[in-house]
Amino acid sequence: MKIQMNVKTSSTITCPLCGNKASEAMPEDSCHFFWECPGCGEIIKPKQGDCCVFCSYGDADCPPVKQNKSCY
Repeated sequence: MKIQMNVKTSSTITCPLCGNKASEAMPEDSCHFFWECPGCGEIIKPKQGDCCVFCSYGDADCPPVKQNKSCY
């Protein structure tokens, strides 16, 4: 029996510079490396060791990480 896992496909990202929050859709099969903050316009990159901006600054890890898959 295969267990279906519900994977969250949206995340609220918090800008580390200005604190602005934005809800964003997450791709289910890849990582999102850059995010432009709608508050301050800064291009945000993942923290060292994280695969994407959702894993670094979001309220949920990206779908590939949740499914134990590689993002690269």
